[in-house]
Amino acid sequence: MTENERSGPSRRALIGWGGAGLALGAAAAGGGVALSDGGLGLASAAPDHAVPFHGNHQAGIATPVQDRLHFAAFDVKTEDRAEFVQLLKDWTAAARLMTAGKPVGEGAYGGLAEAPPDDTGEALGLSPSRLTLTVGFGPSLFERFGLAGRRPAGLADLPKFPGDNLDAARTGGDLCVQACADDPQVAVHAIRNLARVGFGKVAVRWSQLGFGKTSSTTPDAQTPRNLMGFKDGTRNIAGTETARLDKHVWVSASDGDAKSSWMTGGSYLVARRIRMNIETWDRTSLQEQEDVFGRDKGEGAPVGKAKEHDAPFLKAMKPDAHVRLAHPDSNDGITILRRGYSFTDGTDGLGRLDAGLFFLAYQRDVREGFIPLQRRLSAHDALNEYIQHVGSAVFAVPPGVRDSHDWWGRALFSEEA
Repeated sequence: MTENERSGPSRRALIGWGGAGLALGAAAAGGGVALSDGGLGLASAAPDHAVPFHGNHQAGIATPVQDRLHFAAFDVKTEDRAEFVQLLKDWTAAARLMTAGKPVGEGAYGGLAEAPPDDTGEALGLSPSRLTLTVGFGPSLFERFGLAGRRPAGLADLPKFPGDNLDAARTGGDLCVQACADDPQVAVHAIRNLARVGFGKVAVRWSQLGFGKTSSTTPDAQTPRNLMGFKDGTRNIAGTETARLDKHVWVSASDGDAKSSWMTGGSYLVARRIRMNIETWDRTSLQEQEDVFGRDKGEGAPVGKAKEHDAPFLKAMKPDAHVRLAHPDSNDGITILRRGYSFTDGTDGLGRLDAGLFFLAYQRDVREGFIPLQRRLSAHDALNEYIQHVGSAVFAVPPGVRDSHDWWGRALFSEEA
């Protein structure tokens, strides 16, 4: 990005010393403006591929799934409510710029030589790459800042499921940021800058890099495959399916009570780090692999069918087949929106790959979505022989940032607790 592309009002002129209220301006460094589409990210993108930041819902949920992920959970270090609110405003201001392909504040260079630059600089010259930043609040945040009476019922603590082997260092968090982009450096840059802006007020608790999306919200796109080689997310909710999103993903004004009305238009996120026993799976026969999933490995067709999207005949599958157990018809219609990614983090020190699925699922109520579904899967799924859940977190994802005066979590912190 050139100096001319960064020209315009300074950081101080836009946000003042407090860091709040930063104007978005052009939606792209090249001057193209992407129209708002309610936070779905489905509008025609500007030439540099910027996803609209403002909308009724946060981008990064129903938005067409990008290729790369950097997810970070944070612990809050400050005890000052006003300082934390200011952080959320500062983060929102930075996110407006980064999702539009602009550097944070006054940029990575050209400022005072005696002071650290406002932006870390590794995304200079790169396009926005459809970057989306999605923020969520964990249950532990509601133990702070007088928020106990504002915790929504839909943000339920996850029970311990059979087979869980959770690492405390990869579990929980007061808040999270999900950065998705088509360029991994853009996603990493976004998390790095938010962590820098939050220094002293928040600290990264754990993070996860992801590649190879394992679910799609775009119905006409090729269904992606997970690290087990099978197509994943065939029946996932599409970003264009407004009725299904309203029914299964977005929190309604009729949900909960007045104390949780701030969540209207938001959603609930479950994040699970699922390690795959890659070496065992790779030595399993093709027939058993297909029996485990209930689909063939090539086309992705359900048992007894020819095409991937053919309606499955669940009774033709083995009783413990993953598709049979996870299908809405087997779970009173339970449906979640999946947005997972594959990961590989080297080896475990014993010559085995530390790899698997970073599972991300959005739903209208965790008590009616992930919890009953996972109880069924953890008890009966044949896939459990080859996987283990080793990290977990749940977050309330507030509604979108409506305009240049709005900020992440405003409704939660602006109303009396």
